Amino acid sequence: MRELIIDSIRVGLRHYRRVVVLREKEADRYLTIWIGADVADAIAFRLQDVTAARPQTHDLMLKLLEDLGGTVESVTVNDLREDTFYANIHILRGGEAIDLDSRPSDAIAIAVRAGVPIYVADEVMDRAGIILDEDGEPIEGLEEAGERPAPPTAEELEKLSAFRDFIGGLDLDTLGDDRR
Repeated sequence: MRELIIDSIRVGLRHYRRVVVLREKEADRYLTIWIGADVADAIAFRLQDVTAARPQTHDLMLKLLEDLGGTVESVTVNDLREDTFYANIHILRGGEAIDLDSRPSDAIAIAVRAGVPIYVADEVMDRAGIILDEDGEPIEGLEEAGERPAPPTAEELEKLSAFRDFIGGLDLDTLGDDRR
């Protein structure tokens, strides 16, 4: 297991979907999980100490759990199947350990409210973790963490020259103008 911290919550520009970006606490690998807007807001509100006049869903869930004698110990993103992440909320109640199946987004929303650690299974991080370059872009296809991709060869650059010429010839100054 590896501990994660919430790096940020971002909005995808193409579809305006939310993604929670988790960073490995002791390394520079990231785990990104698409989440719904409502849960993204719930996580962001808590991280920013925004309070609502009435309890939000995750506040209610945590209060209910505590009133029934349980305490949240941690949450774990424990599986990845068919591009879907799975998580467990680890609860202790009367000396009994209970693992509650959860969507990762809900587990994270509970974790930030309970102030407990967020973990990821090693095999999930190994499969889905990414390393970002200095510009925040993912480095893909690395055999070992931290390796940099080799620069393109002259042959590869030659193959791309037609695309470079095409893009270079575009008149982007009038892009979006309705003048014709």
